[in-house]
Amino acid sequence: MSAKITCEAVGKAVDAHAEAGRGWLMEMIRQPSVQGHEQSMLAYTQELAEELGLPVEPRPIPDSIMDDPLYNHNEMECSYSGRHNLVGVQGGEGGGRSLIVQTHLDVVPGDDWGGYEPRWDGEHVIGRGAMDCKGQAVMVLLAEKALLDLGYVPAGRLETQLVIEEEPGGNGALALIRQGCTADACIVCEASSLNVFPANRGAVWFIAKTTGISTHMGRRHEGVNAIEKMMEAIRWMLVYEEQLIAESRGNPLFDRYDNPVQVCIGMIQAGQWPSKVPDECTLEGGIGFLPNKTLDQVRAEFEAAIMRTEDPWLREHLQITYPKLKKAAYQIDPEHPIVKSLHGAALSCGISSDVFGWNVSCDAGLYATVANIPTVVFGASDIREAHGANEKVLYAEIVQGAKALALAIADWCG
Repeated sequence: MSAKITCEAVGKAVDAHAEAGRGWLMEMIRQPSVQGHEQSMLAYTQELAEELGLPVEPRPIPDSIMDDPLYNHNEMECSYSGRHNLVGVQGGEGGGRSLIVQTHLDVVPGDDWGGYEPRWDGEHVIGRGAMDCKGQAVMVLLAEKALLDLGYVPAGRLETQLVIEEEPGGNGALALIRQGCTADACIVCEASSLNVFPANRGAVWFIAKTTGISTHMGRRHEGVNAIEKMMEAIRWMLVYEEQLIAESRGNPLFDRYDNPVQVCIGMIQAGQWPSKVPDECTLEGGIGFLPNKTLDQVRAEFEAAIMRTEDPWLREHLQITYPKLKKAAYQIDPEHPIVKSLHGAALSCGISSDVFGWNVSCDAGLYATVANIPTVVFGASDIREAHGANEKVLYAEIVQGAKALALAIADWCG
């Protein structure tokens, strides 16, 4: 590490822009950036980075990515014309280790929550995306601006990735991986309360559909009620959840969680009239799982569990598909050098930081399992503040995290 890239030097360099950074974050929140409408957010972020001397460039996403088997489909998907990732590259001429620093610029939909007009309460920035993940984007910009101000040029290649479509499952990250991005390590910036996560829970969303025979309520016993059939399917889904929880025990990175894995019954739709037996029922939900299982294994076990039913109708009239979110779980050695580097930087900056697994899924799983890059998660604030009204981030943690991130970049890249 360069002699001048110290905690004290980095701290002063980050603090010099901390107040401005809060303004950057509040302006980012004003850009809605839901899927399909990220253009203003991308334009603002690119312009801001360039003003800071951190040039980034648009990286187009081809519509052909929609044919990828790992693509996450949903009702909001649309052409990528005019929508892209932002990528910036620094250094790489000195023979050091390469690093990807990544976060996402999109936010979840939900206009009824409000929150696109930011607020400041003296400690927290409040608004949609404040923590997930526009605050993390500001943390990255503060860290890299501090290093630039200190005259640091990374010996290893430093690639900054600001992506779209993390929320629907990671399509922006998937596009960059398919375009060939690689590095000796990757730091995905998400809300970790400044802990270092070398492991993530995986997640897969499912759509289950039962069909029956419709008839009038007065002849209900001559029909087949699709809702009742779904109730039987749900019973076995929750039996599988018990199996999943039992088989997740014993991983020291996740043992602090009572239930690190789950089967969530999220949405259900059925019926057209109170006195009519419904002939179709659709349920959408998700399965969380640990690195001891693969996506394919979870899907197979889930379906096999439901097929343990003694109901012959359900066996023949249940369809399960997985067109939406699908993220593999992953785990790297908690003693891996990137873990040591980042955690050491956090501790050196006076941050109370720990190393353990995250019971949430994010883009990190793609870099670890598809690109085979040792990957960790690090960022400001607590994920429980995400995806809800009055989402907020403790701004002091963004500033603290930027100092640790800058120190880790310099240590890793050399």
